[in-house]
Amino acid sequence: MRIIGIDPGLRNMGWGVIEAAGSRLSHVANGTCHSGSGGLAERLHVLHQQLTDVFARWQPDQAAVEHTFVNRDGVATLKLGQARGIALLVPAQAGLSVAEYAPNAVKKAVVGAGHADKQQVEYMVKLQLPGSDPSSPDAADALAIAICHSFHAQNAGRLATAIEAAR
Repeated sequence: MRIIGIDPGLRNMGWGVIEAAGSRLSHVANGTCHSGSGGLAERLHVLHQQLTDVFARWQPDQAAVEHTFVNRDGVATLKLGQARGIALLVPAQAGLSVAEYAPNAVKKAVVGAGHADKQQVEYMVKLQLPGSDPSSPDAADALAIAICHSFHAQNAGRLATAIEAAR
């Protein structure tokens, strides 16, 4: 199963693709979509184009996106929400459903602590995906989101198998 994790951001949108075969994970690719400058609509369009290109190139089977957090700056939160809309739209256009995870859930799945810092997350991503070298902190976060989803998908598969066996 090929999973893409997406870390939404208006300026920098991280993405990371992994392969999951049972509990074995391997790094495929990672990167960051940059919106550049200009008006909001233009920046969202650039993110859409770049993320669509990522999907066309890496052909993921599943997608996961991090929930946005609300901060004190309402305008910044709204803009981040609009970028998150792109992160949800592109997988939907590719025919994929999208799993969504809270930042603390991603950190807990990857590091073991829900309040881990970015350096801890990147370290554990590199440890769990040997040979990976995230191109940015946003790409490391996106790989962490993909890892988190692989754990949840694997557990959901086990649960479904157990329920089926019990019938």
